[in-house]
Amino acid sequence: MMLLAVVCRRSRLSLARLRGIDRAADRNRSPRSFRRDRSGSTAIEFAVISPVLILMLLGILVYGGYFMLSHSLQQMANDAARASVAGLTDTERSTLAQTAVSNDVQTYSYLKPQLLSVNYTDQNQVLTVTVIYNASSSPFWALNGLVPMPSSTLTRSASVQIGGY
Repeated sequence: MMLLAVVCRRSRLSLARLRGIDRAADRNRSPRSFRRDRSGSTAIEFAVISPVLILMLLGILVYGGYFMLSHSLQQMANDAARASVAGLTDTERSTLAQTAVSNDVQTYSYLKPQLLSVNYTDQNQVLTVTVIYNASSSPFWALNGLVPMPSSTLTRSASVQIGGY
């Protein structure tokens, strides 16, 4: 405050005017000067833009989670298909695929084993493992009404040919 008083004395300004408090000037302003006043425009622009910005950030977060879950499921399907090749019968291959998925699901933080199902098919020496996950209880689908989301049932599959090329 002392420094402000010294600056005012040297420049011959009053403290009120230096702080921007000039009540006589405010009373004598014309309506045109209010139209040219831009002091609150930044706050108004932020109030208009901030909801859009927040929705975009939420969309990035939610879709990032969706892609993470999809990639995790695809990786589990790939691992299960590779593991099932070692089996000699369809029953053994199916068991190997189930075991591979149940071991892998423990390493992914947002996947719950009880919401996961594994299907195994063998057609013309091509093994296909399909992993289906119900992600409706995932935290990423909590904003489903606010941010448009794809289906909460995620399905990923991987195929491996038995023998030869």
